[in-house]
Amino acid sequence: MEDNNKYGTGTGTGVTTDTTNTADTAHDKVHPVGSGVGAAAGAATGAAVGTAVGGPVGTLVGAAVGALAGGLVGHGIAEGVNPTVEDAYWRENYKTRPYADANRSYDDYRPAYQYGWESRAQAGNKRWEDAESDLERGWDNAKGTSSQTWNEAKHATRDAWHRVERAIPGDADRDGR
Repeated sequence: MEDNNKYGTGTGTGVTTDTTNTADTAHDKVHPVGSGVGAAAGAATGAAVGTAVGGPVGTLVGAAVGALAGGLVGHGIAEGVNPTVEDAYWRENYKTRPYADANRSYDDYRPAYQYGWESRAQAGNKRWEDAESDLERGWDNAKGTSSQTWNEAKHATRDAWHRVERAIPGDADRDGR
């Protein structure tokens, strides 16, 4: 048994703590958004290549192969984003960013950071410049209780977007980052 004053009980809870490691079976499940975005992009690319090489049959084969490959890439990108790690990083570092207002807490910026890391994981091969107008239109739905306008939030959103992008192997959106 563990004497744990964490919850204010003072004298021990009589509860034992299980510290054995268990497998994270949820981690290996398909990520629907990442896989879907990747599959759509892969299918379009595969269909285009298949049409050029093999006509109508090539289109079908190319789309199927492209969707499978794209789905795997999209799944990998989405799975590579750990929200707990991203939140901890930005909580620790937001004050160092040039757009951070000393009168605002991390909680003021958190929705924008989260929007950035989640959006980048879902964007496939899109560059920030190509996605920004869509992100602006979606900000009012994504911001929750945040009082930030898009013009205030976009800098933090872009920062989180690029941080996730730099963690992705290669240069998926071909912007040199």
